[in-house]
Amino acid sequence: MFRPKLPDVPTLPTTPVVPQQTQAPVPTASGRSLTPYAGAAAAMVVIGVVLTALLAAVAVTAISVAIAAVVLRSLANGANRR
Repeated sequence: MFRPKLPDVPTLPTTPVVPQQTQAPVPTASGRSLTPYAGAAAAMVVIGVVLTALLAAVAVTAISVAIAAVVLRSLANGANRR
């Protein structure tokens, strides 16, 4: 009485549906493969990552040196006043 009635499951069609190919494969330019350029692209990505990491390291070093200079300057000024 309190159980919900589930709807009937529709039957699936028995004929298989075969997708049709609507797009022809793209021919490569002048019959050459793009494989030789993949290595060059990967090398450029690696070089970009390395240069970005070096730039970040230089920026962090510059900030830490600036903070150390401010701390040392304040310590030196405090020692001269005493």
